[in-house]
Amino acid sequence: MLAIVGPTASGKSRIALDLARRLGAEIISADSRQVYRMLDIGTAKPTSEERACVVHHCIDICDPAEEYNAGMFGEDARAILSRLKNEKRRAIVVGGSGLYIRSLIDGLFEGPSKDPRVRLELETFAAKEGPRALWERLHRIDPVTAERHGAIPVRRIIRALEVHELTGIPISEHHRQQARERPFHVVQIALDWPREQLYGRINERARAMIDAGLVDEVRNLRDRGFGIHFNALNSVGYKEVFAYLSGALTEHEMIAAIQQNTRRFAKRQLTWFRADKRIEWIKMNGTTNASTIIEKISSLLSAVEAKSR
Repeated sequence: MLAIVGPTASGKSRIALDLARRLGAEIISADSRQVYRMLDIGTAKPTSEERACVVHHCIDICDPAEEYNAGMFGEDARAILSRLKNEKRRAIVVGGSGLYIRSLIDGLFEGPSKDPRVRLELETFAAKEGPRALWERLHRIDPVTAERHGAIPVRRIIRALEVHELTGIPISEHHRQQARERPFHVVQIALDWPREQLYGRINERARAMIDAGLVDEVRNLRDRGFGIHFNALNSVGYKEVFAYLSGALTEHEMIAAIQQNTRRFAKRQLTWFRADKRIEWIKMNGTTNASTIIEKISSLLSAVEAKSR
């Protein structure tokens, strides 16, 4: 299995599409927003022409009001991989949702149910002592989880502490013990842009989305009764347009906010993927030729296949 991962606007989808055409492969989207119908422009979803050329999976499979998560994606994607394997067809996974990628490759530990008493104590501690003190508390009992992905959201720190309180075992050890044996070899590739060039690509794409009709897309969603109270739409690119439509932002402020928040999101993605030492990073710059990248990826795949025979 080839997975092309990494930050938004790095060119993953274009490389995956070109490679899929060359290999006769099908694409599995590992994007936590492309699963939703009607979220097209703001998620940089493949066009109808691209999807007619190469079969894409895990796109447009639920409405914005429906629940879909990394665990569900892992199950769905493994089922698709199993079918493609039986049909002797290749699969390329492409996306920037780190938890979706991890769910597919390593599986996810679901853990015990939430405990209201433990949860209240931890939330009270966080409110009183602050996020840093909460992180230090996690670091003392589970440094692996605390250091794995840099800045961890408070809710995830609380969950890790809750699991330890209820089981007496660090959540990192649960992950290690319950990691699923993979029925496939995995090659993970990421496109490594200089930071300023990546940010320039992000800024250009934000403007391109507005020019392509993102405001009308969000207005249509709003008119259908969808808003940022739905998790699917409480995300970069959509929440800023909702703010513009409500009069809270000017058009200029909306575009600037989308660009800034997308750059911040990309930074978090980079932190996540840099922590996975299994990923092979390919250097990129403004003159990098797509065919050269495809040749490098093809060579890596060939080496892995030869080794596995």
